Amino acid sequence: MQKIDKELDARGLVCPLPILRTKQSLAGMTSGQTLKIVATDPGSVIDFQVFAEQTGNELLSLSESDKEFIFLLRKR
Repeated sequence: MQKIDKELDARGLVCPLPILRTKQSLAGMTSGQTLKIVATDPGSVIDFQVFAEQTGNELLSLSESDKEFIFLLRKR
């Protein structure tokens, strides 16, 4: 089980807000910590994949449950 250091509720937000809030959350975290993001915007799936590639933060997992997308991101 992955340890979660911080959670971000991005439900109801549409692009680019989930990514912007994620950037803000990561800014206050230290390297190696894990952020869990819950979003409802289907576009966030590709957004988070691209965000991880561009920023070097690691997308640990991506899952969908009841039209909610759950991302685990490890800060680089």
